[in-house]
Amino acid sequence: MSTYKNQVRIIGGTHKRRVIRFPALDKEISGFRPTPDRVRETLFNWLGQDLIGKRCLDVFAGSGALAFEAASRNASSVVALETSRAAANTIAENQTVLQLPNLKVQQADAFGYLASTRESFDVVFLDPPFAVDWWDRLAPLVERACNEGALIYCESAKELAQFGKFARLKHARAGMVHYHLFANHESASEPR
Repeated sequence: MSTYKNQVRIIGGTHKRRVIRFPALDKEISGFRPTPDRVRETLFNWLGQDLIGKRCLDVFAGSGALAFEAASRNASSVVALETSRAAANTIAENQTVLQLPNLKVQQADAFGYLASTRESFDVVFLDPPFAVDWWDRLAPLVERACNEGALIYCESAKELAQFGKFARLKHARAGMVHYHLFANHESASEPR
């Protein structure tokens, strides 16, 4: 695997402290920035540290940090979805190095994939290019790809009071990043 100056560490699970390396993708992917450690730590405190039996989808995977965290935390399957060929190839390289058989990389357009997938997921990570406002467009597509009671993580430049029909369970902010946890059913119970 190539040597890259950009890297993040997996912060929990079976691959805790393992490094994910990736090239400078900010020219390839507009608004590219991996989810910071502190935000990932809070997110996985919200979700619970172990994702055993959960099917996860990381839309706009970028560096793959969220997908690798989920795979390291025993999710039964994780799909890392990325439109950029360079980013998808790098995620695939890291998946091979880290030997995470529960992680699958898909190089595809997010909107097309969400509109056509026959798979359904328990946890969906949405971290689109920073400052884009695709939330109204994404919500119905995410809804069709979710199992009942699924949890949806959204990372954005602004606070989201709502995300389609999903109920907001949690919200926090780190610098300019707002991050949220939604459930796909009004009566869904709050995670641990």
